[in-house]
Amino acid sequence: MTLRLRLPAAALVALFAFWPLALAAAPLDREALADRLFERLAAATTEEEGRRAEDSIWEMWIDHPDAGIRDAIALGMRQREAYDWDAALETFSGVIEREPDYAEGWNQRAFIRFLKGDYDASLADLEKTLELEPRHFGALAGVGLIYLSTNRFDEGQDILRQAVALHPFLKERRMLVPQ
Repeated sequence: MTLRLRLPAAALVALFAFWPLALAAAPLDREALADRLFERLAAATTEEEGRRAEDSIWEMWIDHPDAGIRDAIALGMRQREAYDWDAALETFSGVIEREPDYAEGWNQRAFIRFLKGDYDASLADLEKTLELEPRHFGALAGVGLIYLSTNRFDEGQDILRQAVALHPFLKERRMLVPQ
């Protein structure tokens, strides 16, 4: 015996009419979450509050609706922690290939390229990260560190100040020279 659910025609029309709106709401929810998390970070008055807000932002950045992408990011991070940078580079490149609009894939690959001393390629990935996620304080800090490492001191200081404006408790703030 097969049970069939019969919906009135009006219900079907309503379902299909509002389905695109439901799908379109998801990015707005993520943007609203990001806004709330960055407000929390800006309002932090202690290092501990700042770290908790930072952790929440990193969790949001790493999260991805596709479980395969999430698993690949986790794998690449484990590979990086095990100093298997070539494997991590390949893993993060695969993430970017699958999901070129995912900022954290670019940021993670940029970090590997930084660790390998390939600053030009790292900068290119960081620029893409910032194009996709302009408030990415980790990417800004990465650009600042590369500039400082390549004797572009004033530019490095300027970029680090931008990062600290987003994240007042950023660890790299200690590299800033008072103006």
